[in-house]
Amino acid sequence: MASIKRYPWISHFLGSPTGYVVHLQQGQVRHQGVGQAFWFRPANSVLSEVPVDDQELPTLFHAITRDHQDVSVQANVTYRFVDPVSVSSRLDFGLQPAGSAPATGREQVATIIGQLCQSHAIDQIATTTLSEALERGVSQLRTILSDALRSDARLLSTGIEILGVQVLAVRPESDVERALQTPVREQLQSEADRAVYERRAVAVERERTISENEMASQIELATRREHLVAQEGANARRQAGEKAAAGLIEAQAAAERQGITTSAEANQIRLVGEAAAAREAATMEVYRGMEQATLLALALREAAGSLPNIGNLTITPDLLSGALAGLFREAPAAVTPTAIAK
Repeated sequence: MASIKRYPWISHFLGSPTGYVVHLQQGQVRHQGVGQAFWFRPANSVLSEVPVDDQELPTLFHAITRDHQDVSVQANVTYRFVDPVSVSSRLDFGLQPAGSAPATGREQVATIIGQLCQSHAIDQIATTTLSEALERGVSQLRTILSDALRSDARLLSTGIEILGVQVLAVRPESDVERALQTPVREQLQSEADRAVYERRAVAVERERTISENEMASQIELATRREHLVAQEGANARRQAGEKAAAGLIEAQAAAERQGITTSAEANQIRLVGEAAAAREAATMEVYRGMEQATLLALALREAAGSLPNIGNLTITPDLLSGALAGLFREAPAAVTPTAIAK
């Protein structure tokens, strides 16, 4: 941005690197160029500063299609001033004193370019339908506007060069746009619903498969449990049978052992009885030939061995008389009291 320092009767101008200044003094060009610095007298000088950098001009306008539909066109034009002297002579880019109205050169350029864009775009859109304008309008308008602006005689004579034209959007009215979007939205919603249904169907199928697998697993487990129970019952029966057979064998063995023991005890008792009977028989055979006195003496001796266990002893007169008669009887020569004692 250029700066001007004012002094009494004279001022100093310091230009900018993007502003082309044209200094006219009494109708003659005294200074011109970019980045100028000079003294001038405000009373007889006119200064104009034309920007030489690229300028961006957004524009928005409406047009009517062949099927009577209103569309809005949004575009952006890039331009620059290639002949600042011509621009300063035909458009207002003067540097005004403080407090004055600003220069209107930029507004004039925006009006010129905007009217040209709108005129050519309206002519083109009027030959197309709404669907064609929405489908191919952006590319068509870009080409048409670029060619038209670059070949416009007024812009060329003014020193304005069009660097590029960008058509950003061609849009119908909001209600028409919503109506046009409805079929696509419905189709997309249908596709989304179909995808949801398919996903649910797949999920249900997977759940069914999982349930079938779980049921098959449960059936397999029940079958194995049944086989296990049957096998455990068979094992229990076999164990009980083996236990019963073992008990029977043990009982038979115990009975046989008891029989053998009983037979052995019976044989032993029989042998002992036979031995005792033989001894008694032998004893009786010895006693059979003895005298009564001798037998009595033997009995008394036997009885004497058991005296501590005899509580009462009864001797009858007959027993006493018979014993005395035997004592005083003449004993045989072979029998002596000593022999009897033995």
